[in-house]
Amino acid sequence: MGAVELLLVGVGLSMDAFAVAVCRGVRMERFSMREALTIALFFGGFQALMPTLGWLLGSQLVEAIAPFDHWVIFGVLAVIGAKMVHEARTSSDCACVPQTTCVSQAQSRPQATTPRGIGLRELLLLAIATSVDALAVGVGFALMQVPVAAAVTTIGAVTFALSFLGVMAGHAFGARWQRPSLIAGGVLLMLLGVKTLAEGVITGC
Repeated sequence: MGAVELLLVGVGLSMDAFAVAVCRGVRMERFSMREALTIALFFGGFQALMPTLGWLLGSQLVEAIAPFDHWVIFGVLAVIGAKMVHEARTSSDCACVPQTTCVSQAQSRPQATTPRGIGLRELLLLAIATSVDALAVGVGFALMQVPVAAAVTTIGAVTFALSFLGVMAGHAFGARWQRPSLIAGGVLLMLLGVKTLAEGVITGC
């Protein structure tokens, strides 16, 4: 997996975090640089941690799965991508976080609410929830023998940047970008899965 593909995987995986970050931005009366950076740091950090754990797990299974690893990777990316698209199509805007922490008004800027800094417990739960899919992707990295340091650094950095931009976008424009970002990320991951499967079938690996 090359640098461009790693970047695309990072973008796809980060769309959950981006959508939640949009929710946080929606409910800010005034943009908080500190809160935006904190959210981005937690989301990016956990998005880097989860594939590392997955890679450690997958490293123990490489020999057993090697003959059909491209099918496993395809399945992982396809399922995660399809889940993201399904959630985007069936959930209301900002449904990715509890209603008590989000204001839902699609296509418009909501009425300003009293700003409340995000708590550590809530932040940890959201960071874990938005990064758990990356655990399975980390298993795929081990099967594909992807350099894990480069992979998790790319994913973490992309998620950090997009999470920060998500807070800004939510504050400026409301929740209108939440669903499109989830759909785009899901489709991107599915396409990468198809590409991996096709390469594996063609090369016979």
